[in-house]
Amino acid sequence: MTARLLLIAHGATAATRAAAFPRDEPLDPGAVAATRALASGLPLSHPRTQRTSGPERRCAQTSTALAPDVNSDGGPGWLEVADLSDWDAGRWAGQTLDAVSAAEPDAVQAWLQDPDAAPHGGESLTQLLHRTGAWLDARPPTSRTIAVTHPAVLRAAAVHALTAGPAAFWRIDVPPLATLSLTGTPGRWSVRLP
Repeated sequence: MTARLLLIAHGATAATRAAAFPRDEPLDPGAVAATRALASGLPLSHPRTQRTSGPERRCAQTSTALAPDVNSDGGPGWLEVADLSDWDAGRWAGQTLDAVSAAEPDAVQAWLQDPDAAPHGGESLTQLLHRTGAWLDARPPTSRTIAVTHPAVLRAAAVHALTAGPAAFWRIDVPPLATLSLTGTPGRWSVRLP
C-alpha cells in the first residue's frame, strides 16, 4: 500500500514574475484562468482525496480556482496546512534577489552556500527541508493528497523524496502551476513523472 501525493505550485503572482521574495500577495489576473485550465487534467474529485493548501492568499486563490471550496459530498474542500507555508524570507520579503544581492552581498552568499544560514531572519534551507520532509512522512500509507503550495516547498519535497543533499534544492526550477507527483510510504518516496 502506498500513499499518493500531488503537489501543485500556486499560480503566478507579481513576486514570481519579478523574481522577488514573496509577501502574501494575490494571484495575477491571468493566473486564475491558467489555473482553471490546469484543473481539467487533475484528479480533484476522487472521493478519498484530501485537498490541502498553504495558508497564504495565493494558495487559497489557486485552490479555489482548481476546485470549489466544498466537495461534492458536502465535506470541506481545502484544508489549510501550516507546514505547506512558503519559505520564510524574513526581512527580504518583497525585495528582488538582485536588490538584496546589491545591498547585502555577503549575506546572500552565506544564504546560497550554507543550508543552515538565515541572514534574513527567516527560515534556513535546512529548516524548510526538515519541515517539508516531516510533513511528507506524516502522510498515512494509504492516503491520497493534493496539496497546493509554493515552488520552494515543491523543490524541498523533491529533494526529500530523492534523498538528495541540500545543494540539490538550487538545481530544481519550479514555475507557477508546476506539479510534482510522489508515491510511496513515509521515508521512502518515489517521484512519478506524468
